[in-house]
Amino acid sequence: MAGPAAPVIHVPVAVSARHVHLSRAHVEALFGPGARLHPDFALRQPGNFAATERVTLEGSGGRIEGVRILGPERSRTQIEVSRTDAIHLGIEAPVRMSGDLDGTPQISLIGPAGAVTTNGLIIAARHIHMIPADAHRWGLSDGEAVTVAVRGTGRDIDFAGAVVRIQPGAFTEMHIDTDEANAAGITGVAIGDLIEPGV
Repeated sequence: MAGPAAPVIHVPVAVSARHVHLSRAHVEALFGPGARLHPDFALRQPGNFAATERVTLEGSGGRIEGVRILGPERSRTQIEVSRTDAIHLGIEAPVRMSGDLDGTPQISLIGPAGAVTTNGLIIAARHIHMIPADAHRWGLSDGEAVTVAVRGTGRDIDFAGAVVRIQPGAFTEMHIDTDEANAAGITGVAIGDLIEPGV
């Protein structure tokens, strides 16, 4: 006789639109000497915020204006777009985890005080921010890839290869980009079911 079914693990799924993380040097290059990012509103990941400042992205194929900057500043500038955005910009962007920027393509950032050309353009790999207590309770380890099923949207989909990122003080949720959200019929925050280890 089969034992009791394992409890379903529910994970919030948040849509991460195109955005930019800036280094100190690039904040000043784009917004002027001594410039600082000004928080517009707080994000659910503690200590992170959406800034009032915005930039224009420019590639060989086109530009995207009014792109949100997320703070705080980082040691290295990182630009996160969807595959659709990359096609519009005319740049072949790799799917990478945040911070894995070596060998990434260059793009121009334009602000009110100047412009910079920098590498760091990626399509962010789907991932799950997770507090240690949740990881322990669910038997997951940092860097493990899992599958998250999204149901009830009219476009049910399994997101395989979502990488677990265990972070003290984090807010447990999965991040996907706008292309992935559109494919799954997600219009806001959804709930996914962690169903199996992925590859």
